[in-house]
Amino acid sequence: MPRSPIRAPKPTLDLSDHLYVFRQPVPGELASGSDTGSELPFPEVPPTITSETVFGNDRPLEIEVGSGKGLFLTNESERNGEHNFLGIEIIHKYAKHSAARLAKAGRSNAKMISGNAQPLLADRVPAGSLEAVHVYFPDPWWKKRHRKRRVVNEGSVQSFLTALRSGGRFHFWTDVLDYFEATIEMIAEIAPEFGVPIPEEKSPSSHDLDYRTHFERRSRQNQIPVYRVRYEKR
Repeated sequence: MPRSPIRAPKPTLDLSDHLYVFRQPVPGELASGSDTGSELPFPEVPPTITSETVFGNDRPLEIEVGSGKGLFLTNESERNGEHNFLGIEIIHKYAKHSAARLAKAGRSNAKMISGNAQPLLADRVPAGSLEAVHVYFPDPWWKKRHRKRRVVNEGSVQSFLTALRSGGRFHFWTDVLDYFEATIEMIAEIAPEFGVPIPEEKSPSSHDLDYRTHFERRSRQNQIPVYRVRYEKR
């Protein structure tokens, strides 16, 4: 399902503490520090991504790839205040929207990066440093010739595996059965260190924003099956 429209953050809202920019051209989606060229640029991503370089402390770090509107980061950073959360979103307007959400909520343990997650995870996240990687409802790229663009692919799975500590978690949810089954099969083949997939149960929601993401809410409200799994690095 396509993403619904979003509103741009108010120009007066300071996002400098909640948004980094990875200035690398991406085919089809150019991540930029400015939508109009008139606003001040956001800080660039540190050469090495750790809790210390991004948050100034040594708390466990969890990364979400493809944060969309930022619902997971906003909720989970409140529920788990002893961890740091970093979202990476390739579409700049959504990265700004998520950063604005975090800024308005006053979250000091959650921030956003506008840019392409794959080179960031491969080149800037130290091996064995992450507590968890989260990927929720990524674009399935339905056409076969576009499958290489999927967020969860052989290269990204190897990057997740390298970046996670021993015992670290990889969470993957989707409402596309083909994507889910292909991912399970791929991980079994190329990343045996992840062991067997662990099913994750649907949790009841107590209010309209009590979902992992907006896509989960939409799928559940429309009675579309959601496939949830977790891996733990051995």
